[in-house]
Amino acid sequence: MKDILLELENRRNAARLGGGESRIASQHDKGKLTARERIDLLVDEGSFEEYDMFVAHRCIDFGMEENRPYGDGVVTGWGTINGRLVYVFSQDFTVLGGSVSATHAKKICKIMDMAMQNGAPVIGINDSGGARIQEGVDSLAGYGDVFQRNIMASGVVPQISLIMGPCAGGAVYSPAMTDFIFMVKDSSYMFVTGPDVVKTVTNEHVTAEELGGASTHTRKSSVADGAFENDVEALAEVRRLIDFLPANNREKPPVRPFFDDVDRVETSLDTLVPENPNSPYDMKELILKIGDEGDFYEIQEEFAKNIITGFIRMEGQTVGVVANQPMVLAGVLDIDSARKAARFVRFCDAFEIPILTLVDVPGFLPGTKQEYDGVIKHGAKLLFAYGEATVPKVTVITRKAYGGAYVVMASKHLRADVNYAWPTSEIAVMGAKGATEILYRSELGDTDKIAQRTKEYEDAFANPFVAAERGFIDEVIQPRSTRKRVARAFAMLRNKKQDMPWKKHDNIPL
Repeated sequence: MKDILLELENRRNAARLGGGESRIASQHDKGKLTARERIDLLVDEGSFEEYDMFVAHRCIDFGMEENRPYGDGVVTGWGTINGRLVYVFSQDFTVLGGSVSATHAKKICKIMDMAMQNGAPVIGINDSGGARIQEGVDSLAGYGDVFQRNIMASGVVPQISLIMGPCAGGAVYSPAMTDFIFMVKDSSYMFVTGPDVVKTVTNEHVTAEELGGASTHTRKSSVADGAFENDVEALAEVRRLIDFLPANNREKPPVRPFFDDVDRVETSLDTLVPENPNSPYDMKELILKIGDEGDFYEIQEEFAKNIITGFIRMEGQTVGVVANQPMVLAGVLDIDSARKAARFVRFCDAFEIPILTLVDVPGFLPGTKQEYDGVIKHGAKLLFAYGEATVPKVTVITRKAYGGAYVVMASKHLRADVNYAWPTSEIAVMGAKGATEILYRSELGDTDKIAQRTKEYEDAFANPFVAAERGFIDEVIQPRSTRKRVARAFAMLRNKKQDMPWKKHDNIPL
């Protein structure tokens, strides 16, 4: 019996070593942790249960039968984050470059199937050289099986991807279908075709970092939702994010103890909006003063900064926030901001997370580039996302809400439940100057008369009361009381039930 137990321990030690001491040292020299070290930091201490530790590939071509390491380049299993179940797979770059084989993919699929069956999030840590060339189509088939799991799990359990090394070729499409993608600065990259292929085909000279590094994907492409300085910070931030999310689409997000008075009055909000309607202010100040303990987890902070998305808590419960940012492009809606916000709204709706919308929007960004690139269809994504969302929706208009953008930003017409406005808000088809120049075109030569007409228009329409008279605004509230009013609205909506007409699925304007 002792011999059998000793052999078991020896095999386990061999599996834990992955590609061996020298390759582990090489991984550390690059500033990267190993697959198992990453899992140890991600899940609660001592909670990880590993599956398929002894799985080995079955390839016999190109001398591969002589090299069959345990685990086959990926560590899989389950653990807990702050006591809540999560499933994890972590690719091991020290074993055959973390390349994906048929058995490597089967290990990932097994974990994803268990996650869907048991209703818990999946966290994938990607660090792989891509498909294992020696296995040919078997490797590609493995990728396809993983992709199908991503599709089936979408909207069922939260899926989070951590890119902690290379992720290239077909491999990028698995993270692309997950809910959140996080990268590590200077040590991770994603692209469909690498720099060498790009140079051959298009004659462009570009580095891996420029083509698919963290900066590229957080600021330009919007592929990634955030980038962190190193592996440790990235793993800590994912632990923090998981605390905001439900385990699956049949459960509510977790409720945690809070120590912030729900009736807290913030007198500084009374002066947040400047007297000059064209002066900017920071909408993040309002978000931080509404949420419990000023805790805000921002998503896609570096992309389309004219709109803000992320999570706060109110009375200990998760709330998704979408807010125009007057500090950037005056908070205007454009293609990028509409796409960013639409995806976030749909995630919140899929996982029963209530949505708070803070509005200060002068309209959609004009210009030939926006029109040629399809702002109509992209803007409709946000409109569609809000209109189909059945979770509790509370909207606060702080200043401008003009034209179609007013309707798009969770208006009463898109079945928002509670719509508040500050006294500083202006709800109209367009700004007073533009409206006056259209309505009184014949008087444009008379400066004094146009100024008088503009003043008359402002007095009549540049306020929330016309919309309030029609019931499009439920209440005009004092800015200082915003936290209390919003929290009470969400408390009232906790048991909301709203159904959509039966359909196989919708056809959002992609």
